[in-house]
Amino acid sequence: MPYAAITFRVKPGHEDELTKVFADSPPLESPIITDEHGTETGRLIGTAVFVKDDVLVRVIHYEGDFAGIARHLAAQPHVHTIEKGIVPFLADPRDTATPDGFAAFFRNAVMRCVTQSSGQTQAAPL
Repeated sequence: MPYAAITFRVKPGHEDELTKVFADSPPLESPIITDEHGTETGRLIGTAVFVKDDVLVRVIHYEGDFAGIARHLAAQPHVHTIEKGIVPFLADPRDTATPDGFAAFFRNAVMRCVTQSSGQTQAAPL
């Protein structure tokens, strides 16, 4: 199952405040990703957020259709709560209030994947 990483440029020195924003946010409403017809196309397995100095990274572990993740997350109140909370700490303002604005941010903030490993090994043939 693949991972994606989203970067946020933040003002340095606010690691504690950013940690509180994420810690106080409500849980994700649904991990199920669907297309415009309601057909399941993927699932969010988990996320992790890291912050150091002026960089915050959100790692997304998912299965299925990556293209649907931005659309799905843009519709989640959980994400909008976090977005509102981090605005004072962003180094670069952006518009994530609309689905199109969120999708544009998401596309521009996705890091290039260099390698991924699941830690699973194949059994040797008998």
